[in-house]
Amino acid sequence: MPTQAENMTACDREDGIHLDRRTFLARAGAGALATGAVLASAGAAAQTATGTGAGASVSVQAVSGAQNGQFWPNGARLVISISMQFEAGGQPPKGTDSPFPKVDFPASVPADLATNTWFAYGYREGIPRMLDLWDRHGVKVTSHMIGEAAKRHPELAKEIVARGHEAAGHGPRWSSEYAMTRAEERQFLEQAASMVQDVTGQRPVGYNCNWLRRGPNTLSLLQELGYTYHIDDLSRDEPFIEKVNGKDFVVVPYTLRNNDILLIEGRNYSPSKFLEQIKLDFDQLYDEAGSRRRMMSISAHDRISGSPQMVRVWEEFLVYAKSKTGVAFMRKDEIAKYVLGSPLTLRESETI
Repeated sequence: MPTQAENMTACDREDGIHLDRRTFLARAGAGALATGAVLASAGAAAQTATGTGAGASVSVQAVSGAQNGQFWPNGARLVISISMQFEAGGQPPKGTDSPFPKVDFPASVPADLATNTWFAYGYREGIPRMLDLWDRHGVKVTSHMIGEAAKRHPELAKEIVARGHEAAGHGPRWSSEYAMTRAEERQFLEQAASMVQDVTGQRPVGYNCNWLRRGPNTLSLLQELGYTYHIDDLSRDEPFIEKVNGKDFVVVPYTLRNNDILLIEGRNYSPSKFLEQIKLDFDQLYDEAGSRRRMMSISAHDRISGSPQMVRVWEEFLVYAKSKTGVAFMRKDEIAKYVLGSPLTLRESETI
């Protein structure tokens, strides 16, 4: 009688080819590793998996999806999701993050003028330059708009939407939502949507908190107010669904590792290193995408990625990514809509 190790070795190979972990788990059965028993047939594995929990079901579906090319629309292998933050003009007059040393300005000084010029670069140069870049490559992005930024620069906000990009919520101004009461946060989120809609004509369906720090009421309020997804989550490299108020709510994960504000802004980190990092990230996810749904998230802030050197880096990356078969760029609202209707979408049983 074969030992457990021999069973696992046999199950881990197909015609001498090593199987990936998800295929192995699907064929072995989700409970196999926990119980020490490995199922003998793929049919038995599927029957057990679909009846014993979300993780098992996902594994079987992932294998099926890889065979049928159903992870993404039109048979795409890997989706790239780009966030373009429109924050310039929505920052506090003083006390916000910048490359400049921290200064405790006296009350008699109304604004940090140097820092405000740093932000002004975002709407004067950065976003216009990035919009031309996206157009050159036929790429559509999601722009997380601070309400005050859109209100102060309405023509630019309108242009973003007119060029086919998504306008998403990013708060009416920079404030800590986790410190708000439920009533305060509800009003804050309503303003976030209405300010962007009033300027662009597009009602945001996605949301991004200031520095991703949502409060205990945030997701429930977003669901109640008609948003369909949020991005304040770093836990996966693919979108997924969680239950909020008993209904499906989509998470389109954000990124810190492919984020210009962490890697470039005031940190002596060169654009060439940024390019190297995001290409490595892309290569790994592209390899994994052969057997499971994968999404690469990248972040571009108006005042950072809109600089001449960073646009050159972005251009090189876009050319590189587009040279690979099956790479698609999608807006986050499109991603959310697709995964809501896909039977292959991961479903989390608990919200972090």
